[in-house]
Amino acid sequence: MPFAKAYSGLTDEDFRQVDALIRRHTVDKFGPVRSVRPFLVFELGFEGINRSTRHRSGIAVRFPRMLVSTSRCTKPAHWRICRPCSPIAIPQPAIDPGVRPGRAGVLPCSMLMKAQETHPKLDTDEGTPVSVKIRERVLAARKRFHSNDNIAAFIEPGELELLLDEVEAKMQGVLDSMVIDTQGDHNTSDTARRIAKMYINEVFRGRYAKQPSITEFPNAEHLNELMIVGPITVRSACSHHFCPVIGKLWVGVMPNEHTNVIGLSKYARLAEWVMGRPQIQEEAVVQLADLIMEKTKPDGLAVVMEASHYCMAWRGVKDLDSKMINSVMRGEFLKNAALRREFLSLIPDKG
Repeated sequence: MPFAKAYSGLTDEDFRQVDALIRRHTVDKFGPVRSVRPFLVFELGFEGINRSTRHRSGIAVRFPRMLVSTSRCTKPAHWRICRPCSPIAIPQPAIDPGVRPGRAGVLPCSMLMKAQETHPKLDTDEGTPVSVKIRERVLAARKRFHSNDNIAAFIEPGELELLLDEVEAKMQGVLDSMVIDTQGDHNTSDTARRIAKMYINEVFRGRYAKQPSITEFPNAEHLNELMIVGPITVRSACSHHFCPVIGKLWVGVMPNEHTNVIGLSKYARLAEWVMGRPQIQEEAVVQLADLIMEKTKPDGLAVVMEASHYCMAWRGVKDLDSKMINSVMRGEFLKNAALRREFLSLIPDKG
C-alpha cells in the first residue's frame, strides 16, 4: 500500500476503502497467512503508467479495479475480475494535469501482461508444504478434517513420508522454542524425528491409514443370539492435550439372518483404527458404533468403554484413580431393557 499511495494519486479515504476491500476478501475470508498459496494472491490491476510532474517519482499509476489470479505461477497473463469484489467500485484518481497526453507517456496494461508471458513457467507445487496440498484437496472435496477424522483418501502415494519430514521440522521448532539444546543434548538430538514418527506412524495412524480390510461372511446358520466381544484394549490420546487415553471396551451384537459375520479380531482392528486419532471418548465410541453398524447391520449393537485419561492423571487435578465409562446403544439394545440388562450383566468386572 505505501508505494501505491505514493504513485497512484488516491486519497487516504480511497485507500481505506481499498484496504477494507482487500482484507474482507483475504484475511477475513481465509484467516491469517501461514503459508503462501498461489490462488490466494490478490493484486491491483491498473490501466497504465503515466509520466507525472506532480509525483517525485515522475510516475502515476491508475487503478480501475481489483484483480485476482487463479493460477499465478503457471498462467501469469490469465487474469479475471474477482467476482466477489466486482460490485464494489474502487474510486478513480483525479486526472493529473501534469500528465502529457499521447501514447508515448502511457504503457497499456495489455503490454504489461504480454511482457509477463515471457517469464518461464513455474511449478505451482514447488516449495508448497505437503500438508497444504492435502488440506486443499480436503477443502476442495468439502470434507471435514477434525482431529478425529480420517484423511487417508486425500493423501497420495509418497506423501506420508514427506508429511513426516514436515512434522519433524516443525517439532524441531517447538523444541527450539522451548530452549532445549538438541544439538548438544544427546538425549534430544533425534527427538523431533521420533515424535514425528510416533504421531504419523503409530498413535495417530488412524488419521492417515486407510480402513483395515474386513472379511465379511453371510450368516449361514441364521444366528440370532447375543454375542459379546471384549475386553478390547484401546489406546488413544485426548484431542485437548494430546495426553494418553488407555482403557478397554466391550461390543455386544444382536445379529439377524441378514447380519454380516466378521472375525473376532476385526472388532479389535476397527477399534484400533478409530482410536488411533486424537479423540474424546464420547465421540470415539459413537464413531466405532457407526462403523460396526455399517459393516455388520445387526438388529442391535452395544458398545461400552472404560478408560483412564492422563490429561486428568498426569496434569490438572492429577487424579490417578478416576476413570470414564460411557456406552452407546443401538437398535434392540436401545428398545429392549431386558436385552440391555443381559448385556451389561455379562460384562466382567470392569475394574
